[in-house]
Amino acid sequence: MYKHIMLPVDASEPSRKAEKECIAFAKSIKAKVTAIHVVSHYYLHVRSYAAPKSVHTKIEREHEEEAKEIAQKMISVLTKRAKADGVECDGLVVVGDNPYEEIINSARDRKCDLIMMASHGRKGLDAVLLGSETVKVLTHSKIPVLVVR
Repeated sequence: MYKHIMLPVDASEPSRKAEKECIAFAKSIKAKVTAIHVVSHYYLHVRSYAAPKSVHTKIEREHEEEAKEIAQKMISVLTKRAKADGVECDGLVVVGDNPYEEIINSARDRKCDLIMMASHGRKGLDAVLLGSETVKVLTHSKIPVLVVR
């Protein structure tokens, strides 16, 4: 059976449901959980020619740091909740442009044997335009993926 589960989270309602399911599942099989949140790099899309590049870089860096702090708080709450339920859990916040790649790489690097994540259930044009990190993980992962709906 599975020993180490990677749990990607994003604070959405489907993600919260996946958290609950994952903690209950991990507890039932005595598995460890690593929760991960991927913060996207922040790029200013409009640049002022009046301001030097260093100002833009500083703004981008500050935005990423703030996003990482918020993500770390979210992960911390989740790990405490899991531990209170008797599940060994640690957290991970990473920065990257392709969340699905960060999820898969982190799961591989941490020797996870299952990725358990939410599906947001987008359909039609939303699914085409927005894409789905879950579908990308399903498509590219060599590690089994369990999708919570």
